[in-house]
Amino acid sequence: MLDITTAPFWIAVMQIIAIDILLGGDNAVVIALACRKLPDAQRNKGIFWGVIGAIILRITLIFFALQLLAIPWLKIVGGILLVWIGIKLLQPEEGGHGDVTAADTLFSAIKTIIVADAVMSLDNVIGVAGAAHGDIRLVVFGILFSIPIVVWGSKLVLKLMDRFPQVISAGGALLGWIAGGMMVSDPALPADFSKSIPHIKLIFEVAGAAIVFVIGSILARRVTQLPHADIAPQNKESSS
Repeated sequence: MLDITTAPFWIAVMQIIAIDILLGGDNAVVIALACRKLPDAQRNKGIFWGVIGAIILRITLIFFALQLLAIPWLKIVGGILLVWIGIKLLQPEEGGHGDVTAADTLFSAIKTIIVADAVMSLDNVIGVAGAAHGDIRLVVFGILFSIPIVVWGSKLVLKLMDRFPQVISAGGALLGWIAGGMMVSDPALPADFSKSIPHIKLIFEVAGAAIVFVIGSILARRVTQLPHADIAPQNKESSS
């Protein structure tokens, strides 16, 4: 466990806060969309039980994530997955949350919320588990801190991301940074691997952040240019 009086502990705390803010906002949007057709009397109940179910699911997922990260090679696999999540975070949204079906009954709304959260919480869980370095206190903090974000903070976070795209880029790079640190500490690597190259952990962290930022930015640029390439020929045909 990390010493609470040391800088690495508080750096991990800040990383977990950033991960929760960047990756937790969508959950609250899904909850709102799933409950939007419920009567006013049931809407708060749907949000309450949906959040409770989502939290229980997240605790379960993060428990297994911590167990799995102790198995050889799985930190490397988890790091690669985290790099992919970081690259995905940098991509422009295509469909937003419009594919979330609004439920007509309280039970259907809760079911919709939990199923959607099961899909979306995996990135948050892996990020928090990697940043926590196996410290259960930081894991619990990550879960508790995500609750107010899921319940109240999503609209503010999404507006912040829309107004300042740099926040998303920094978040993606942070996930790459954490991924690099995870991979270099995998138990499958030789015991003297980290000692063979000076500052090897920092090198992997910087490399992870750079890979996510560069690849994510290139792919995002290509995606934003594709519609223009399709529209141009159509305009020429219509004008002729």
